[in-house]
Amino acid sequence: MHRADASAEVLTDEVMRYALDRMAMDPPPLDGPRSLAELQAAAGETVTEAGLGGLEALRIFGEVLAPACISIDHPRFLSFVPSAPTIAATLFDLVVGAGGMFGGTWLESAGAVYAENQALRWLADLAGLPAAAGGVFVSGGSAGNLSALVAARFAWRHRDPGRAGLRALLATSTGAHSSVAAAAAVMDADIVAVRADERGRMSGDELRRALDRLSEADRARLVAVVATAGTTNAGVIDDLAGIAAVAGESGLWYHVDAAYGGAALSVPRVRQDFDGIEQADSLVVDPHKWLFAPFDCCALLYRDPAVARAAHTQHAEYLDVVTETVDWNPSDYAYHLSRRARGLPFWFSLAAYGTAAYARAVETALDLAASAAELLRRAGHTELVVEPGLSIVLFRRRGWSRADYYAWSTRTLDAGLAFVVPTSWHGETVLRFCFVNPLTTVEDIEEIIESLR
Repeated sequence: MHRADASAEVLTDEVMRYALDRMAMDPPPLDGPRSLAELQAAAGETVTEAGLGGLEALRIFGEVLAPACISIDHPRFLSFVPSAPTIAATLFDLVVGAGGMFGGTWLESAGAVYAENQALRWLADLAGLPAAAGGVFVSGGSAGNLSALVAARFAWRHRDPGRAGLRALLATSTGAHSSVAAAAAVMDADIVAVRADERGRMSGDELRRALDRLSEADRARLVAVVATAGTTNAGVIDDLAGIAAVAGESGLWYHVDAAYGGAALSVPRVRQDFDGIEQADSLVVDPHKWLFAPFDCCALLYRDPAVARAAHTQHAEYLDVVTETVDWNPSDYAYHLSRRARGLPFWFSLAAYGTAAYARAVETALDLAASAAELLRRAGHTELVVEPGLSIVLFRRRGWSRADYYAWSTRTLDAGLAFVVPTSWHGETVLRFCFVNPLTTVEDIEEIIESLR
């Protein structure tokens, strides 16, 4: 089963041909979901005692299963937060899979960890974090936020052992990503929901007012504040400098969720919008969103990695050989132990194309959002809900109901035109464009808007 024999060579050729053909598609297939009954009828039972053989399993995947998936790298995939991996990043993901590397320790993958840390350093520098900052690539913003907040709670309890029995309290905005609430649930912590403004932006003043309203008992269990640098629904950046000031005054850990928006740190014309991020104690940025890496890849950075290492290092007899060294072990900086070197495709793409090309590609998405906003203003049958935030545009089709939006979204996907799903804004169903793919064109946007007539 593991031998590189003649049959393995044939399978390798076919898999590589499939991968290269897929990457050469321009545009890639949009495709769409199929029902369970349809997939059962077409694919049948794929896990059997005797096995199907590699070529047959690949055929089923290519002909049945892959067409039941929506291609996230299609230039008209404008829902959620898309992903548009570069050719270099996608190719290197194959290398990582073939490389037989365990990405958890310096002992086992020093070269891989060195490369990942170079990519992390670029992100830390963009944010203005100190030279000692560092971290690890985890699976996504949810894992990053949870790991950062676990480190925050560890630091809080370490400062005062009497806090060991206190249930932690986290402050965050009503506009924060759902993963923050999920992290609190996993940690068995509570949340202070700070009121955001009409655009979903949390200010330092509103945070201060929310903290002032807390009882003395609740103030005693307050651990951290979580700000957002690019809300997922509207691309709004919180008052990062104001929030940092309040966190500093109150002795709170300051975490910034920049999973989506952090890519824009690379664009000089909007860098000032992130002022205050340099004061973060921890920060997440997802390269698999707007930095052209394949899933799954989230950069988790700490101002003081030693705190995270103390919080997360796992101890067992068989791990003494790595935990009793001063080496940089990625497994020490999040709740995981086993990990693939998931940051390598991002590193390879950065190394291959250069950071200037990255900044230009990110700026393209900002320009697309501005162009889409102008087209929506001029169309007559559409209007903006709010001004664009980063690369996200919220808009409505005049006179439509919730059912109209959902029916249109289904029709456009079925027709292969685009993947644009409804969202909501203050209880109203609206539409949303999220641009990350530099191959999306103004003509793509025009055709989608025209389909709304």
